[in-house]
Amino acid sequence: MCAAPAGRIPAAYAASGRRAVRVTLVAATGFFLFRYGLGLPVAATYALFSAVALGGLSRIPGTGRQRAATGLRALPVCWLLVVVGTCLSVRTWSAVAGMLIVGFALAFTAVGGPRPAGAAPGLQLLYILPSFPPYDPGSLGERLIGTTTGLVLLIAAEALLLPEPPPPSYRDRAAHAARTAAHCATLLAVPPYALTGADSEAAREDGAALRPLTVPEAERPAGPGLRDRALAHTGLATRTLLSRLARLTTPPGGGQGPRVTAVLRAVAGLSTGTASGLGSGPAPLAAYAELAEARAHLAAASAGAVPVGAAADGTGPPVLQPAVLRRHAAVLEIADAALAMATAADLAVRGRRASLPVPPGPFWYATSRAPTLWWHRARGHAGRRSVFFQNAMRIALALTAARLVAGVDTLPHGFWAMLATLTLTRTTMDETWSTIRRALGGTLAGALLTAGLLTLVGTHDEVYAAVLPLWMLFAFTVGPVKGVGWAQGLFTVLVALVFAQLAPSTWQLAEVRLLDVLVGSVIGAVFGLLAWPRGAHDELRHAAAELLRRAAEIVVATSADVAAGGPVAAAPFAVSGHRSLHRAVILAESAYAQFQSEPTLFGGRGRGAALPTVDWQAALIAGHHTLWGSERLLEPPPAPLSPAAAESAAGLGDRVAGRMLLVSAALDPGSDTPAAPVPRLDPDLPGFAAEPPGAPRRYYATVAWLSALMTDLARVPRSGPAPGPATNTAARTGDRAPRAAGPRRLN
Repeated sequence: MCAAPAGRIPAAYAASGRRAVRVTLVAATGFFLFRYGLGLPVAATYALFSAVALGGLSRIPGTGRQRAATGLRALPVCWLLVVVGTCLSVRTWSAVAGMLIVGFALAFTAVGGPRPAGAAPGLQLLYILPSFPPYDPGSLGERLIGTTTGLVLLIAAEALLLPEPPPPSYRDRAAHAARTAAHCATLLAVPPYALTGADSEAAREDGAALRPLTVPEAERPAGPGLRDRALAHTGLATRTLLSRLARLTTPPGGGQGPRVTAVLRAVAGLSTGTASGLGSGPAPLAAYAELAEARAHLAAASAGAVPVGAAADGTGPPVLQPAVLRRHAAVLEIADAALAMATAADLAVRGRRASLPVPPGPFWYATSRAPTLWWHRARGHAGRRSVFFQNAMRIALALTAARLVAGVDTLPHGFWAMLATLTLTRTTMDETWSTIRRALGGTLAGALLTAGLLTLVGTHDEVYAAVLPLWMLFAFTVGPVKGVGWAQGLFTVLVALVFAQLAPSTWQLAEVRLLDVLVGSVIGAVFGLLAWPRGAHDELRHAAAELLRRAAEIVVATSADVAAGGPVAAAPFAVSGHRSLHRAVILAESAYAQFQSEPTLFGGRGRGAALPTVDWQAALIAGHHTLWGSERLLEPPPAPLSPAAAESAAGLGDRVAGRMLLVSAALDPGSDTPAAPVPRLDPDLPGFAAEPPGAPRRYYATVAWLSALMTDLARVPRSGPAPGPATNTAARTGDRAPRAAGPRRLN
């Protein structure tokens, strides 16, 4: 890994130093209180390791108060883990079975967001610790007393000591983006009805600031609960709104109708109200109603139901030009994005007490209880294609094997081997091997220092007691910054200082520590090699390809529905197809998030750099835009199309779906075929410029949606679109997706 810039090193040491002070103060206080004050060595051990587990090994994101809240919620789980670990440790087979189940369950809680994921390693340690000698269920009470004391002191220290300034919350970011949207909509409602370059850039930057990977982990709305889902929905709707506002072109002839102006002004008002509501303001009920009414008038006028001006002879609605209808469709998309943003923001702030209307479909989660939402999240990742499932299975199997080896071979201090397996196993084999090499080097250096220390000091516990807090402070400050080699070496000395005060120890304790780390490392390397050794790389390829395949089906079905003039035929497929695409988006997003965190892949080292030219974010956005546009176009009332418009809509949908399948096949051609370069597509698909006579607004909305999807597809290759004969020839090979007249042939 690259070294941190010089200017960032002091900040890194400051952050780790604050955490080291808290952990050291709590662990040393609990240990000395029970070991020397009350004469309870078991309680002393559990008080120290509980603080180390949740404060040092865990990486719970957020400020001290946020970590304290997470620790408080985890306290009953910690008690349960100590009880279960103590009861199952009396027999090797029960301890091994428990390790498999508990290890998987704790690792799989990462589906609940960054905080459960960060707490999982520490919770694993709290189960591992009572799984080893002495097998003494009679000491359970003392173990629980020590665990409770250590955790309560840690929670208090996190909440009160050395507070950190909180970063801007996601709600603050969304509110700022909503105010930017209000500013943009206001500019588009007055002459010259266009944004400046600076305004467009501000809209792009504020939209990008809502991307999950640009948000600190503690502030990401990644949980399965109602408010987190709604806040994530708010971010997506706000990003869509800003994107649509930035893409709105100057109206034909330099002017725009009063109904368009009314919609844009209402969008500005609702965006301002949403920004206020995300703070401490009330729900924007009046602004929501105003935009809904203005949108309905524009939609009716665009469809020809309400004339926008008298005809020359005073009878019948006017004939709107195609450029006007296209602008109407774009403005209606902006209105829908603003309405969705306001509804999602109200749900995020007020939960089930939300005041704004909550339409079904996109807001299906609004009426579901927390256990149901957790079940949806867990079920969505309960398969071998989920990186959360893969990581949980990998670490559970590795820990189970380590527990079996420690139990069968009666490995001295076997929990050190399991701790090494837990802390050194990574999501890719390359990274695991690199980590193990550095860890073994650090452990060897620490073992040599430990052997010398134990030989010189002997049984003088007062020396170990004096050195322990100083060494703990040094280890927890330097180790996280210097890396795994330093961390393992410093921790080797630390555990020797602890165990030398619990029982007489010789230099052979260092030998045992080195042996345990070696055994744990070998087990971690074996399972890193056998269980998904390339991390998220292969799953990201497959997930993105599956996402585009599902999106292609939705595109074909939706365009066929628009051509047929009603949602009845495609409604059954819309339900199941949208659910399948939604799950594909979730799996692709989780794989992409892990891919971003794997330096051996992202940095281009080893086999993981096979597809360096793919913009995975563009593929994810294509999935979101497919869902968003399809749900809008399938809403009633139906709008019949002329034969020419129907043929055009269906044909364009087939051709866009064909390009999706072309990109999908390049991303994941099959297990026996190497990945091909992603084709560089021309976003201006022939046929978009055609203007069939008599086309209603729904046709232009469909064309705008398909055009946006082609723009997304053109961005998937990082080199960008390159129209030309070669590109067009390649594109024509996937020009048409398999036609499906209805849902029966797509299910």
